[in-house]
Amino acid sequence: MTSAGQAPFAAVVGCMDSRVPPELVFDQQIGSIFSIRIAGNYVDPSITGGLEFATAVVGTRAILVLGHTGCGAIRGAIDDVELGNLTTTLAHLTPAVEAAGAVGADSADSNVMWDVAAENVRLGMASLTDNSAILAEQVAKGDLLIAGAMHDVANGQVTFL
Repeated sequence: MTSAGQAPFAAVVGCMDSRVPPELVFDQQIGSIFSIRIAGNYVDPSITGGLEFATAVVGTRAILVLGHTGCGAIRGAIDDVELGNLTTTLAHLTPAVEAAGAVGADSADSNVMWDVAAENVRLGMASLTDNSAILAEQVAKGDLLIAGAMHDVANGQVTFL
């Protein structure tokens, strides 16, 4: 029963894509994981702050940054889409597009999409310890694991990076 409190063993930073709910992807029940979902599963200071709470206050011992195939936000970033506030959201993914060498690339190419999404996961993982002394200290002490993975929406397979 979770009404008296919570003690999730892990936190997942994932995309808001309806095909990738972390609780279902990893066969978890309510209260087992913190689920942070945002278009393109990017990590920013607000998300980092939430993860500091999860680990330092609640005691969560693992963080997973989870990307996925066919991500609309990744496609939008590759295609340099501009649309209202979405433009600001997609700007958070531009570093992954650049790091993957996909500026001007064809987002219809599934390899390009994978490369950018996987790079976005890697950048998100690095951001957590680069921008949080709290998380970096927990990792250094061996109290926290930060990992990255990709979920294939076609077959459900999760590949850890």
